[in-house]
Amino acid sequence: MKTSDYIKFLVAGIFFGIVITKAELISWFRIQEMFRLQSFHMYGVIGSAVVTGMLSVWLIKKFKIKSLDGEPIKIADKKFNKGQIYGGLIFGFGWAITGACPGPLFAQIGTGALVVIVTLLSAILGTWVYGKFRDKLPH
Repeated sequence: MKTSDYIKFLVAGIFFGIVITKAELISWFRIQEMFRLQSFHMYGVIGSAVVTGMLSVWLIKKFKIKSLDGEPIKIADKKFNKGQIYGGLIFGFGWAITGACPGPLFAQIGTGALVVIVTLLSAILGTWVYGKFRDKLPH
C-alpha cells in the first residue's frame, strides 16, 4: 500500500470518530440507557445500520457491483454455530459493563476518557486469548 492509501484511511477514521462522537454513540450514558431499555437512541442507530447493511448487500448481489479496483465483490455464505451465541453473550456483557464496544474505543480515548485505555487493553488481550485457544473452542 502507498502512503496516500493510509492517509485516506486516516481521514475516513477521523471522520467516523467525529460522526459517532457528535451522534453520542460513544457516550457511556447512552449505552447504559440502551442496556436498561430506557432509550431508543442506540437501538435506532443499530437498527438503521442493520437495514443499511442488508440493503447494501442485496444491491451488491443484485447488480453484481464491483470494487473500486474493478474486482467482483464476493460475499461468502456464513454457517451458524453455537460459538456465535457464546461470543455474542461475552461481547454483550463486556459492552454493558464497560460502556464501550471496539468501534468507539479510540473516539472515547480521544475525548479524554482515558480510563477506556483499560477497555482497549482488555479487548486486545481478549483477542490474543481467542487466537491462542481458537483451535480448542467450539466452532
